[in-house]
Amino acid sequence: MDRPLSTEIYAKACQLIPGGVNSPVRSFQGLQMAPMIVESGAGSVICDADGKKYIDYCMSWGALILGHAHRNVVRAASLQMERGSSFGIATAVEVEMAARIADLIHSVEKLRLVSSGTEAVMTALRLARGYTGKTKILKFSGHYHGHSDALLMRAGSGVSHLNPTATSQGVSRAVLADTLCFPFNDFETIRTFFRTDPLANELAAIILEPITGNMGVVFPAPGFLELLREETTKIGALLIFDEVITGFRVHLQGAQGLYGITPDLTCFGKIIGGGFPLAAVAGRREILDCLAPLGQVYQAGTLSGNPVAVAAGLATLAEIVQPAFYEALKIKTDRLLGPIREIVFRKSLNACVHQSGSMFSLFFGLRDVTCREDLHLLDSQLFGKFFRHLFQQGIYIPPSPHEAWFLSSAHTDAEIDATASCIVSFLTSL
Repeated sequence: MDRPLSTEIYAKACQLIPGGVNSPVRSFQGLQMAPMIVESGAGSVICDADGKKYIDYCMSWGALILGHAHRNVVRAASLQMERGSSFGIATAVEVEMAARIADLIHSVEKLRLVSSGTEAVMTALRLARGYTGKTKILKFSGHYHGHSDALLMRAGSGVSHLNPTATSQGVSRAVLADTLCFPFNDFETIRTFFRTDPLANELAAIILEPITGNMGVVFPAPGFLELLREETTKIGALLIFDEVITGFRVHLQGAQGLYGITPDLTCFGKIIGGGFPLAAVAGRREILDCLAPLGQVYQAGTLSGNPVAVAAGLATLAEIVQPAFYEALKIKTDRLLGPIREIVFRKSLNACVHQSGSMFSLFFGLRDVTCREDLHLLDSQLFGKFFRHLFQQGIYIPPSPHEAWFLSSAHTDAEIDATASCIVSFLTSL
């Protein structure tokens, strides 16, 4: 834990940057230690400012499915930078990206590229309201959709540390007035709402993470996504899947392909940028055609569809469509989680592992998680001990018990086995 240069850099950062970080989840809040100051990354390993190496299971919060600095991604981005890094003018690679996503995801007929997941969600909600002529949005507690005002109500991710019961300061009540928030996987509340509440007729859209990644990995209960699809169709509201994390991570066709549900709109990000800022709102043609310049719903961005980000994303997509890519990735993840599940079961630990493909969580303090309301039992103090134990052994995981972990194709069996051994050792000591 002796990291003098990292500590020095962080102290200077605190004088110049709020909290010393440019995104709250990087701050190691509650962990009683200075945050990681990363210097470089290659494959599955990152190196900090003090020259210490760590096996990385954050992977830029899931974006780096091929690992750090994959040679083909670096080559594609570098070649594009030699041609020009930004134009603010249309390019052919944007069309190629749109065609590739539309070819892979059956619900996508058109899409608009933007620079971040937050932007994609903002655009999706504006589109939903413009297309339906209605105003209300329904979200679920613990689901995080970026930091736009209307969706910070009872959100997941870093907001859970800031204010676990409400929202962010600076968000007006007027903005939140059109946002409804229900518990995830609560069939009865959804059915009652659609059958008895007059506000259901004002609903423009339901938005959710089909598999959550921002309160840890939490699955939809069997039939829950089907219920949402059925009810929104009945009243002419849109179903929006936020697949910024799950898109191209849990399955080649995302969570919608995994569960066989067709949303009206989907928000993509992370993997489609190959490590660069890129996201998209995608879906049915008649909805997307409401965007300017064709329609009256306005959205714009100088760096939208940035050619370097698109080139890196296309190089990433070219790798993940290779035969058996996802099967191999799941085998790696099962190799890591098998011994962990075994020790949890054998010692009857008050813990559980949730996994979808190469995305997973280890929850301390409870044996199952179905919604955000379960997480009040989460043992954050034990997680802190666990995090520091792994960190000292050169293993880096997301520094919050509310976040998912990610494995990449670059992780080796030796690294996976070393990680599993370290985690099993910690769990055995409990």
